[in-house]
Amino acid sequence: MEIRALLQPWRRGESRSEHGGEAREDPGGSMADELAARRAEIARMEERALRETDSLEVQRGDLERRTQALEDRERNLIQQSEELKRAKRVQRRELERISGLSASQAKQLLLADVEQEARHQAGVRLREIEAETKREAERRARSILSVAMQRLAARHAGDSTTRLVELPSDEMKGRIIGRDGRNIRTLEKLSGVDVIIDETPAAVVLSSFDGVRREIARITLERLIADGRINPALIEETYEHARVEIDERIVEEGERAALEARVHGVDPELSRLLGQLKFRTSYGQNVLDHLVECSHLAGLIAAELGASVETARRAALLHDIGKAVTHEVEGPHAAVGASLARRHGEPEAVAHAMEAHHNEVEPRTIEAVIVQTADALSGARPGARGDSLEEYVERLRDLEGIASRYDGVERVYAMRAGREIRVIVDPGTIDDERAALISHEIAAAIEKEMEYPGQVKITVIRESRSTSFAT
Repeated sequence: MEIRALLQPWRRGESRSEHGGEAREDPGGSMADELAARRAEIARMEERALRETDSLEVQRGDLERRTQALEDRERNLIQQSEELKRAKRVQRRELERISGLSASQAKQLLLADVEQEARHQAGVRLREIEAETKREAERRARSILSVAMQRLAARHAGDSTTRLVELPSDEMKGRIIGRDGRNIRTLEKLSGVDVIIDETPAAVVLSSFDGVRREIARITLERLIADGRINPALIEETYEHARVEIDERIVEEGERAALEARVHGVDPELSRLLGQLKFRTSYGQNVLDHLVECSHLAGLIAAELGASVETARRAALLHDIGKAVTHEVEGPHAAVGASLARRHGEPEAVAHAMEAHHNEVEPRTIEAVIVQTADALSGARPGARGDSLEEYVERLRDLEGIASRYDGVERVYAMRAGREIRVIVDPGTIDDERAALISHEIAAAIEKEMEYPGQVKITVIRESRSTSFAT
């Protein structure tokens, strides 16, 4: 284009000179100089165009060589790929021939090995997690229990089934007995309490397993002694007054216990039953004091665990209320108490925690487990409960006797004050499944036949040993 632009004026001037003769000679030779300059420029441009053309030819040749090299390399790669595939097929056939397995079978074996290894690693990790979780749970449980126990300092007073009434003199014993024993017979008939008059100086013993009757008899006898007149008619009158007073006191004790435990809105009938437990003991521990203590413990534990403090307190206070009517209604006291709670409008969560505190019903809520824990803590405190030596030995003997009556049992040891039994069985006749079954059967028999505080742990030990000597 540039060359064509330079030639265009020259061609127009040349055309005019040929056809019209109108071209005139430029003075001073300016036209010739311009034409010479343009021709020189055209020559330079043609030279430059030739050089560029030669360069493009060189580049095109180089590009063709590179393209050819790439095509050759691609063909070589394709050939090598085919050769690798053929070698891989040959190698696989050779491996199958040597191992005697097909590719699918080898893949299954490899997957099985990988799966087994993964399961093993998962099992190891699971055991580590379980052990770590157990350690953390035990540490947390000890912390919660220690906090709850530390914050509650409850008193423990041992009660018994007898009550000693002091007399101003031994002469009063004759008045209590009366002519032909009519006074003592009247008192025993009305109160249902045994009046024991022995050689104990200036004292009379009242004996009864019913704490309410024993307390009424004590008040009656103390007022008769203070009055000095003792006769059947006055005994009956004094007894009626004492009975009314005890009834009022029962209501007051129930309300006091609910107030002390910070449990509100208890039905009056349940409150009256609570008050009756003031005059009942369990292994020497006053039942009502035990319930109030359990309520405090349950509230503290529930607060630490983030559970319902109100439900835990209420269920712990009422969990032994069935003991007040067990002589009237058949069934374990936990189930009887739960039935009473439902009948008098207590929430289902409270009733369930009450009926599950001895595992007669499987606990389904954290509050039920808290009530179990508080009950065990209150009963296990040093000095909270007591037994005579004879009762203690007899209970241990009964525990060992129940466990010994099963076939295959070789030895039985009652340990930890009767809270654990270790049963050693013959490994030749008892397998692992039967050993587990024996532990459940012994537990069921103990629950059915015995009364005991807290829980009894049954451990069945099945051990086989092989001994040889090298001579």
